[in-house]
Amino acid sequence: MTFMARAIELGRKAQGTTSPNPPVGAVIVKDGKIISEGWTQPPGQQHAEAMALELAGELARGASLYTTLEPCTHHGRTPPCSEAIIRAGIAEVHVASIDPNPNVQGGGIGSLQQAGVQTHLSDPDSESTELIEAFARHSSTGLPFVIAKFAMSLDGKIATHTGDSKWISGEESRGYVHQLRARSDAIMVGINTVLADDPQLTARDSDGSALERQPLRVVLDTHGRTPPNARMLSQPGKTLIATGEGAIGLDTSIAETLVLPSSEGGLNLCSLLHTLGERNITSVLVEGGGTILGSLFDQGLVDKVVAFVSPVIIGGKIAQSPVSGQGVKSMSDAFRLQNSRFMQFGPDVAIIGYCGERADVHRNS
Repeated sequence: MTFMARAIELGRKAQGTTSPNPPVGAVIVKDGKIISEGWTQPPGQQHAEAMALELAGELARGASLYTTLEPCTHHGRTPPCSEAIIRAGIAEVHVASIDPNPNVQGGGIGSLQQAGVQTHLSDPDSESTELIEAFARHSSTGLPFVIAKFAMSLDGKIATHTGDSKWISGEESRGYVHQLRARSDAIMVGINTVLADDPQLTARDSDGSALERQPLRVVLDTHGRTPPNARMLSQPGKTLIATGEGAIGLDTSIAETLVLPSSEGGLNLCSLLHTLGERNITSVLVEGGGTILGSLFDQGLVDKVVAFVSPVIIGGKIAQSPVSGQGVKSMSDAFRLQNSRFMQFGPDVAIIGYCGERADVHRNS
């Protein structure tokens, strides 16, 4: 494993705990050996570089630092990492990605170079850019990074014609979904999922125990049908129910509610994403059914897709598919995933890719 690969590995440990800061990993190397490591702590606490520098102490003088993201230069809740690197006497810094934050964007490298620190910018790779993809989206647009996740049969169904969906994907796939939940700031579902499945919507470990840190649960409930005894409401973590202006009967004491304007018969999803972004929610994992995913795709609001395909056949003309909505008029308008990759989880295959420029066009319209 290279030193930068180790830094990326450390950065993954911080995913889901740092927003609105990015997850970053850092290692300090001297005489060909790692002498200290660091990763971003929760907001208000140490950044990755500062953690590694503190652990290294005087050994940092003359050493090399490998970091997954350009060191920050601005004063926030913590001092600039670039200044700490210079004071510590680091001789050279290797950076995997330039900071997309307009307050930095090359400024960190520039300040290090002015102080005589050798800097090396690595060629961007999928692992380092994926690590900060949510931070990059949020810092450049103010909106959260939206991941559409679904599991379907080989013939493209997410449930039988009776609505039974447990379980299409296998245990290994479901374990990976809990990792995705743990890395996300929010999980989003529609009210139909709540009524049909009564899910817990928590991030859990391999033993099935809820993790200490839970993503925000966001329920799209236009008409206020969330039952007060829904299982998710008794789970650790917070729930936000997004409802319509004309909703009646919703017990507002069961969870925080957010009243949204309507858009073409449903909730205004752009307004919802803007509100979540203002709350420093940088990533949203959407686990809803075909209705919510169809609306998000129709409006070009999906950034990434994680689709599990299980080798089972369900059949049925009225059995649901993962994405409904209006859909596209011609194949030339279809979303074609970019930078796709495949992962195997037991008998299931996950297809992971990005929606590309089309989402940017719709997002800014």
